Amino acid sequence: MTARTRLSQAAVEERRQAVLRYVAGHGETRIDDLARHFDVSLMTMHRDLDDLTGRHLLRKERGRAIAFPALTMETATRFRENSALAAKNALCAAVADRIRPGSTVLMEDSTTLFPLVPALAEVDQLHVITNSVGLAQRLGAAAPGVNVTLLGGHYRGDFNSCTGPTVTRALSQIRADLALMSATAVLEGRLFHPLSDYVEVKLAMLASAEQALLLVDHSKFGKTATYAYGSVADYHTVLTDTGTPEAEVAAMRSLGAPVETVDPEEPSA
Repeated sequence: MTARTRLSQAAVEERRQAVLRYVAGHGETRIDDLARHFDVSLMTMHRDLDDLTGRHLLRKERGRAIAFPALTMETATRFRENSALAAKNALCAAVADRIRPGSTVLMEDSTTLFPLVPALAEVDQLHVITNSVGLAQRLGAAAPGVNVTLLGGHYRGDFNSCTGPTVTRALSQIRADLALMSATAVLEGRLFHPLSDYVEVKLAMLASAEQALLLVDHSKFGKTATYAYGSVADYHTVLTDTGTPEAEVAAMRSLGAPVETVDPEEPSA
């Protein structure tokens, strides 16, 4: 029997992501069943699960792999980047012309904002302040003319961003023209997040900006998480896509929040 070809690290990571999605879809799964399903040895599957457990993306317990609540997994950057991409592209296109030359813009840790990078490259004398390492890297590569300040603090590798008192103290000393933000969960106009330290960053950004725009795609609605931190009424405008339930749009408007919807198939120019 020919030995199996050793996989690259990228291929191993791709399999581990597939394992995580499988476990998340089933709630919990026997480890030997996972090994059979993915056609790997039991030892290899234990290594995969040990890696995912070390990143706090699932639990191993008595021969089983157990999923965390879906919202916790969704906050990890590598599992968010390609979700609802058409909607994210449309939302970013809709706000691109609202960013003025010479302005200072706060941008939080949200993959929803990543598609905005090419448009930012066209804005003269723009200063972006962010806690997102991923966003700063994208701006450095694709928008070298943009002045970028990366807020350092406690680095969270799975989210590729920084949180903590160092970040919030820095934000308290900033006055920005605009904050561009998103949300993990929205229910009837209330906002929720599973991690308290990210809530603190969101609130600090809101307090430091003259105006704030909330960009939220349809997949975030009808959900809650552990920490509530205000409502859509705290934002100058909410932008969402046409896939968002009408009842959720109505609830946001009932709180006095201006809501704009965009069509993912026909994003604004």
